[in-house]
Amino acid sequence: MIVIIGRLSPEAKNVRGEAFASGQRYSRAIERAGGLPLMLPPIVALDDGRIEELVARTDGFVFQGGGDVDPRRYGQEATAEQLYGIVPEHDQVELSVIRAAIARDVPVLGLCRGLQVLNVACGGTLRQDIGTEDHWMKFAPVQLEAGCKLAKAFATDRPQHCHHVHHQAIDALGDGLRIVGHSDDGMIEAVELDSARWVVATQWHPEDNAEREREQQNVFDELVRQAS
Repeated sequence: MIVIIGRLSPEAKNVRGEAFASGQRYSRAIERAGGLPLMLPPIVALDDGRIEELVARTDGFVFQGGGDVDPRRYGQEATAEQLYGIVPEHDQVELSVIRAAIARDVPVLGLCRGLQVLNVACGGTLRQDIGTEDHWMKFAPVQLEAGCKLAKAFATDRPQHCHHVHHQAIDALGDGLRIVGHSDDGMIEAVELDSARWVVATQWHPEDNAEREREQQNVFDELVRQAS
C-alpha cells in the first residue's frame, strides 16, 4: 500500500461540494509497479496521533508536487512575488507525515514539492524563487552520483528525459540529507536521507512521462520493491 498525500481541490468536477485530489499520474505509476495507490486527504485534524497509526499500517509514501511551502515553515518571511499555492493544511499534514515516516523508516519518494517538504522537515530552507525559467516546463538530463540509491532506482547515473517544473529549490540542506543529483547548470535535483533505508526525492517529475519512459518508471518500481 503506497499512500499519496492529497490536495484540497475546489475545482474538481462530478463530485458534490469541494473535493480532495491527487494527480492520476502518480497512482498510475504505482499501479504499473504492482503497488496499491491510496490517497490521504490533507485533514489537519489527523495530526493528533492518528498519523503515527497510519504510518505504522502503510508500506510506503509518495509526496507529490504542488504549490509552495509557506516560508514561515522554515523560519523566513515571504520575499518572492512568485510564491503561489500556499495551503496551511498541505504543509501541516505533509510535514507531520514525512517526519513520522522517517521515524518509522518507511520508504518515501518525494517529487518536486515533495523534495522541498523533505528538506524543510529535516530543518533545511528553500530558495523562494530561483529567478530563471530554465527549470519551468523543460525536459533535461540530471547527473546522479554513481551508486546512490536513486541511480540504482533509475538504473542509470544520468536519466535523460527529466521533466522540470519548479521555480524553487533547496537553499540550506536539511540535517542528514545528502545531495546526489544536479542538472547541468548546477541546480540541486536529487537528495537522499543517509540514515534511512530508502527516503529519496527528486526535484523533477518522473510521473509525467513514466508511462512511456522506462527510466522514469523505474523509480516507482523501486519504491514498491522497497515497500514490499
